[in-house]
Amino acid sequence: MRVLLIGSGGREHALAVGLAADPSVEQLIAAPGNPGIAAVAELRDVSAADPAAVAALAVETAADLVVIGPEAPLVAGVADAVRAKGIACFGPSGAAAQLEGSKTFAKDVMAAAGVPTGRSFTCTTDTEVAAALAEFGPPYVVKNDGLAAGKGVVVTDDRAAAEAHARECGRVVIEEYLDGPEVSLFVVTDGTAAVPLMPAQDFKRALDDDEGPNTGGMGAYAPLSWAPADLVPRVMAETVLPTLEEMRSRGTPFAGLLYVGLALTSKGPKVIEFNARFGDPETQVVLALLATPLGELLHAAATSTLADFPPLRWHEGAAVTVVVASHNYPGTPRTGDVITGGEQPGVIHAGTARRADGALVSAGGRVLSATATGADLAAARAAAYALVEGISLEGSHHRTDIALGAVEGRITL
Repeated sequence: MRVLLIGSGGREHALAVGLAADPSVEQLIAAPGNPGIAAVAELRDVSAADPAAVAALAVETAADLVVIGPEAPLVAGVADAVRAKGIACFGPSGAAAQLEGSKTFAKDVMAAAGVPTGRSFTCTTDTEVAAALAEFGPPYVVKNDGLAAGKGVVVTDDRAAAEAHARECGRVVIEEYLDGPEVSLFVVTDGTAAVPLMPAQDFKRALDDDEGPNTGGMGAYAPLSWAPADLVPRVMAETVLPTLEEMRSRGTPFAGLLYVGLALTSKGPKVIEFNARFGDPETQVVLALLATPLGELLHAAATSTLADFPPLRWHEGAAVTVVVASHNYPGTPRTGDVITGGEQPGVIHAGTARRADGALVSAGGRVLSATATGADLAAARAAAYALVEGISLEGSHHRTDIALGAVEGRITL
C-alpha cells in the first residue's frame, strides 16, 4: 500500500522508520518530513494543519492510508478532510481530538465515563485561580486548557509561579497533584476495538533528577519491569473502554491513537492526561520493540477491522531513547548550529534542517533522540548513550539519567 505520513518531528521519524520496515508498505511519502525521514521516505511539501491541502495531497499521491502524526492537524480536522475523499486515515476526527485539544473537555468525558483521575477546576479569572490553588495546595498543577506542544503544564511549589502561568495561559485547568511514577500507555483503536501497546516511561523535566522546567520529553524507555502485572488490563477496563464508549455515545467515536498518561498512585492508576496521537519520545522506544508490521496495524484501525487483527508481537529486550536538545531549550532554542553524528543508525530527527550547502543543522528545541535496543535495559541504555557520545551539537544538552532509576531498581510503587 501507499502511505502518506503527515508531520515533521521525532514522532514522525520514528513512525516513518516503522512504516518503511513493513513489507506491505510499497511506497512511503512524508509531508513535510525532515532530513532524517528523507532517508526512508519521499518528501512532499504541505501545510500539515491545512485540511484541504493535506486531503488534496492524499488524492494526488493516491494514498491508500494517511497517518497523521501531530496533534495540531488532528484538532484542525485534517482526518475528517482526508476521510471525506474516501481515503483511509489513522487519526481521530477533529471533534474526537478535543480529548487533547481541551483539557476541560477531557475532564468532562472522564467524569461521565467514571474514569479514575484527579479532581480539577477550569479557571479563567484570577479569583477562580486563587480559589483552586487554595483548594488543592502545593504542589500546584496548572495546565493550559488548549494545545501547548507538550509545554503547557507547570507543576510547582511556588504559588506565584503557578499564578503567573495561569495568567499567561488565560484559560487553565488546575488539578490535584497525583503522586507516584508516571506511565504512558498507547492504545490503537478503531473506535470500538482497542489494542494496547507496550507501556513506557518518559522524562518531562529538563535536568537530571527531575529538576528544571517541564519539556516535551527528554527521554524514555520500555518495557517497565517494575510496573504491576495487571496494569494494562486494569487501565483498559477502568479507563480506555469506558472512554471509548462515552465518545461513541456522544456521536464522536475516537479512532486512532489514544495516549493515556497515567500516575500510578497509592490508590491505583489515575489519568493525568489524554492525547490524541503518539507521544514523543515514547514512540521511539515502543516502536523499536514492536515486531508486528506497523502499517498493517494502523491500516486495520483506519478501516475498522482491528477486532480481527492478530495479537501483537514484540521483540525481546528493551529500548531507551535520549533526547539531545538545543541551547536554551525549553526556552527559546538557538537554531542553525551544525550537527555531526546525526545520521547514525538509531538517531531520530526531531528538529533538524538541511542547509543549502548540505550541512545538517538544528532547527528546533528537541533536535535528535538517540534510540537503541539491547538484551536488557542496562544494555539498551548503554547503547543509547554511546549514540549520544557520537553526536556533536554546540551548546546542546541532554539528561544523563534516562532509565537509570529502573536499571538500579530504585522505582517503588
